[in-house]
Amino acid sequence: MARNNIYVGLEIGTSKMCCVVGEVKPDGNIKILGVGQAPSRGVRKGEICDFTTAQTCLHDALVRAEDRSDVMIRNVFLSVTGPHIQGLNNRGSYALPDGQDELTDEDLDEVKEIAREVSIPQHNVFLHSIIRHYFVDGQEGVVHPVGMQGSKLEADYHIIHGVRSRIQNSIRCVREIPLEVEDVVFASIASAQVVLNRESKNAGALVIDIGGGTSDYVVYADGVVSASGCVPIGGDHITNDLSIVLNLPLREAEKLKIMQGSAELFYGPEDKRMIQIEGDKTFGGASVERAVLNEVIHMRVREIMEHVLAEVQSAGMINKIAAGVYLTGGCSLLRGIDTITAEIFDMPVHRTNSVPVSGLNATFENPQYATPIGLIRYAQLLDEEAPAVSALARVRSRLSGIFGGVRFFLG
Repeated sequence: MARNNIYVGLEIGTSKMCCVVGEVKPDGNIKILGVGQAPSRGVRKGEICDFTTAQTCLHDALVRAEDRSDVMIRNVFLSVTGPHIQGLNNRGSYALPDGQDELTDEDLDEVKEIAREVSIPQHNVFLHSIIRHYFVDGQEGVVHPVGMQGSKLEADYHIIHGVRSRIQNSIRCVREIPLEVEDVVFASIASAQVVLNRESKNAGALVIDIGGGTSDYVVYADGVVSASGCVPIGGDHITNDLSIVLNLPLREAEKLKIMQGSAELFYGPEDKRMIQIEGDKTFGGASVERAVLNEVIHMRVREIMEHVLAEVQSAGMINKIAAGVYLTGGCSLLRGIDTITAEIFDMPVHRTNSVPVSGLNATFENPQYATPIGLIRYAQLLDEEAPAVSALARVRSRLSGIFGGVRFFLG
């Protein structure tokens, strides 16, 4: 694959394995060359629980992506998720030596190291360390402090970390295909690259990526990442609830959720109507009251959104979200989910029905592919920001951080 124009995004999800091959055109737009996906097995809440089964599904998705893109895949950008992933903000402060009043590159490196020195659980590893703001003698909003006059330099970082062994399992699953992992990216960070534009990031936006087993979120405030995390509830939990309450097989519960379900509660004649579900050789059919169907969905959706709201409020970011909430991921297609989200957050809600891509696979322009396509955009931005860093060096840096205990940061 030619560097700097063709990238591969790989998502190991609870519901599906998805591999997207994309070409970044000279104008910055992404052209999808091929998409390969396979039903996901051996994965629970975004984490691998059956290594062999998960690897078989992953191999199927990769083979399909290669066949459809006519690209031999050797390197991928991998998304990770799971309730073990956490985000926090930390500020480091550095006083310039006596007699020095101009900030240098060395001072910048020093304050970065101080800002990144935060205590995380012993078995965790850093995924991202993202600069939010610099301050020079208390002056806010400094973008490039080197060369400025001052005596005190501060750096404000958003740091994302997770359990080393769980991240390592995902990487190992890919490396034994065998493929090289170019970088490891928290799923909602990837999704935000195609869901949000610069204006929404500057205004303040919350992206909620609702997958099968988890709901990841990231908050942008003043153009930078300011909060992130993962709620261990997703679309599969809704399906499981329907299966139990309505006494349906999981496959029928999933179809019913997608085709007939809504997160909104309606109190009228239509809500009392019965839905007839045809049987087959293994299932005798059923009759379901629409009101019950919608109430089950409503309660789970409300639970997801209230969990995210509580975490965003705890981070002190709820009043920074002027552009509103952006819903993505497969479960964001659920009817009425935007209405319930708007009610809970009391702000505008946007459903991202497509992402800006072109190519033969235009049918894949929908929210459930935001993460793997976002990985391609992320890869493009990473190369633009650090053109002098080779892909091999980036791989070694990242993997040494996850496997060898060396902390690697994305600045």
